[in-house]
Amino acid sequence: MAKRDSPWEYLLVIAEIFLITVLNYKVTGTYYSVDVLYCLPIIQATRLSAIRALRRSDTQLPVIIGTFVALAWSLVEFAAIYPDFPLAALVLNILARSVTLTVVGRVVAKLWREREFARKDALTGLANRVEFLERFEAEQARSKRSQHPYSVLFVDVDQFKKLNDQHGHHIGDDALRVVADILLENSRNTDTVARFGGDEFMVLATETDAPACATLIRRIQAAAEKSFKARGWEIALSIGQATATGNQRSIEDILREADSSMYSVKNVTRGLAELGTTPANHGS
Repeated sequence: MAKRDSPWEYLLVIAEIFLITVLNYKVTGTYYSVDVLYCLPIIQATRLSAIRALRRSDTQLPVIIGTFVALAWSLVEFAAIYPDFPLAALVLNILARSVTLTVVGRVVAKLWREREFARKDALTGLANRVEFLERFEAEQARSKRSQHPYSVLFVDVDQFKKLNDQHGHHIGDDALRVVADILLENSRNTDTVARFGGDEFMVLATETDAPACATLIRRIQAAAEKSFKARGWEIALSIGQATATGNQRSIEDILREADSSMYSVKNVTRGLAELGTTPANHGS
C-alpha cells in the first residue's frame, strides 16, 4: 500500500536545511566546510516523495527542495562575505547549485521508486508477493516467540472477468483499487494487505485467532457488498481463511489451506446463487 507520510517528516527536512544553513554561516570564511551536508535534506525529501508517489514517474519536489537549498546555501555565503561578494557570483551560484541539486534529487527519487516497485503492486500500491512472504516469515517468528496466533485471508473477486468483458479493463482496474481500499480500511496498521496477482488478494492479520478472523471477514464482506452495489457492479468477494501459531507449518501449507477455504466459500456462493438465494439469507 501507498505510504502516508506525516507533515512532521517534511518539517524535519526544513529543520535540517535551517540547521545546516546556520552552521554554514558560522564556518564560511574559515578553513572548514559543511557544504556537503546540504545533500541530506535533498535525499530525505525525495525519498518521502518517491514513496508517496509510487507510480508517479516524476515529481516536482526535487526542483522545489533543490532550489530552496541552493538559495539558502548561496545567500548565507553572500551574507557572510558581504560586501566583498559579487552579485554576479551569487546569481551564478544559485543557478548552478539549483540544477545540480535538482539532478541529485531526481536520481535519488528514481532509486527510491525502483526500490518500492520491487515490493509493491503498481496498480493498487499494496504489498506484492515478495513483500507479503517476507512479512509472513517475520510474523511466524514473532508468533513463535509470543505463542499468539495469526490468520491469513485469501480474497478472490467473483465475476471479475464478466465485469471486465462488459465494462472494459479500466473499470476492472477501478474495481481492483476499490477492493484494495476496502481491505486496507478494514485492517490494522500491523496487518499486511497484498495483491498476489490478477483478482487475488491476501491479508495477513497479526494477533488474530479464528473467531476474530471470522469477524474480520464479515466486516470486509459487508463493506464490499455496500461499495459494489453503490457502483452497480455485479461482483462479490469470496474469502477463505487459515489460522496458525508459530512456524510449525510452512507458509505454503497455510496459504494452501486459505486457498482451499476460499474455493469452498466460492462453491457455496455459486450453489446458493443457482438456488436463487444469497449467503446472507441462507442461514436465516
